[in-house]
This record gives sequence, C-alpha cells and structure tokens, in this order.
Amino acid sequence: MADPLSEVISLLQPRAVFAKRISGAGRWGVRYSEFGQPSFCAVLEGRCRLAVDGAAPLTLETGDFVLLPATPGFTMSGFQPVRAVRIDPKLSPSPTEEVRHGTRGGRPDVRLLGGYFVFDSPDAALLVSLLPAVIHVRGLERLSVLVQLVGEESKAHRPGKELVLTRIVEVLLIEALRSFSDEDAPPGLLRGLADPRLAPAIRKMHSQLSHAWTVAELAKAAALSRSAFFDRFSRTVGLRPMEYLLAWRMAVARGLLRKEALGVSEVAERVGYSSSSTFSTAFSRHVGQAPSRYARA
Repeated sequence: MADPLSEVISLLQPRAVFAKRISGAGRWGVRYSEFGQPSFCAVLEGRCRLAVDGAAPLTLETGDFVLLPATPGFTMSGFQPVRAVRIDPKLSPSPTEEVRHGTRGGRPDVRLLGGYFVFDSPDAALLVSLLPAVIHVRGLERLSVLVQLVGEESKAHRPGKELVLTRIVEVLLIEALRSFSDEDAPPGLLRGLADPRLAPAIRKMHSQLSHAWTVAELAKAAALSRSAFFDRFSRTVGLRPMEYLLAWRMAVARGLLRKEALGVSEVAERVGYSSSSTFSTAFSRHVGQAPSRYARA
C-alpha cells in the first residue's frame, strides 16, 4: 500500500541544501525575518531558546532537531534578556565559517548546525500546508547522524554532491516527520496518519488514486458512519475528504505531466478520471491552465 508521507516528500522535490555552523555565548539573540523556504536546525551541544512566530517558545538541548517547513519569522537566543539583532535571511550573505553570536572567543554556550533547502514542486504550498509549522524532535540518534552527513557533504566539493544532499535531505525529512506523527500534531496529514481510524482511509486514497472514491466508501474503510468520518477527517486533516482527494490528484497529475511522457488521457486515468475532458476541466479550474498547455510549459 502506498506510503502517503513518502509520496509527499517525493512530490515536494527538496534540493539545494545550504548548511552552516552557528554558536552563541553570553548575552545574545538574533531575530530572523520570514524566509518562506524550509529550514532546519540541530543542536550539537549546549542549550538555547527558540521562539517561532505563532508557536510556543522552545528550549532546545543537545540532540534536538527542529524543522520549519515554511520558516516564518523567529527569534533564537540565550537565556539572558537581550535586544535581538535583526537579520534578513534573503539579503544576508551565506557565510562559509562558523557564525558566532554574543561573546567572541572561548567555549560557546550552544553550538548548532542550521541550514535551509528549497522545494521545487509547484504544489509546495499545498503540501506544506498539510504539515506542522514547527517540527521539534528530541533525542533521535538517526536524525543526528543524518544532520552530521548534511554538514559534511555541504562543505565538501565531491562529484555528485547535489544529488547526495538531495537524497540525504529526503531521508531527513521522512525521519523528522514520522518521528513527529502523533495525536498532538496540529491538523494536517501527520495527525491524520496518527489517527487509527483515518489512516486506513488516507492510505487507500493514495494507493488506489484511480478509484472513484466516495465519502461512504472511505467511511467504511475507517469503520465510521459517513457523517462521523466526514467530521473527523475535516477536523483532523484540515480539509474535507473530497477536497483532500482532489488536491492530491491534482498534485500527482502535475508531477506526471512534468516528468513523464504521458498523454493527457493516460494521466487522467491514473488520477481517477473516466474521461480526459472531465480531467481537463478539473485541472484547468484547479491549476489555472489546461493540462496540455501545462505539460508543454
């Protein structure tokens, strides 16, 4: 059966990793303006404070990992009161050496590896909306190893560097997201997959995308009444069942039109439409242009 999480990562198309080492000592604080691209941070040693806009402040400790799929504004600091230095990540040059905040020289209070990458998918906004705004994972050694590999590979100048980094980041994202898959997650795909009733229905949607699903059939897969399933899915995932299915079909269709040498009728069949004209109408309404034109572009 299809793994929805792996499919989301595949469609997001992460690439172009940049990573840097950051340290802080004494009285320090930095305020980053909204970035929009996905970013991550791993605590190599020590402790610091992270306050992401719209989320509760976090105390980060050695071994912690944080992923911000869309990176809103945030403040990172030590634990002493300080006026944060403002930084615009879109304008600041990318440093090649470790960045030190606060007291210069000596042993830092915290050392981090931070970085960012990009999602190439034109459906990135939709897919990211299904993920939590802040993903905080504590004490997972597998993530620490992956972060270390990202740091080493990003500094090296070896053949195949970009491909290796892309593959590592794909695994990093999957590890971080499935480690966060619990009932405390905000509405979205992770929370839906953590729900024992909804998960079978979501997996059926992904594994049998060409099937003409109805809410009644999906409710049966979830062992719920139609109304109970509709309400639970909408509340847990943040989209109504047919909205989610349509959005997923269109995301997959765009991926097929971009990458595969398939005709419109074959793409239509793969994503659950009985005729190419019905698919073209739905695609044009959802994407803003006809599938044939989208494929040529």
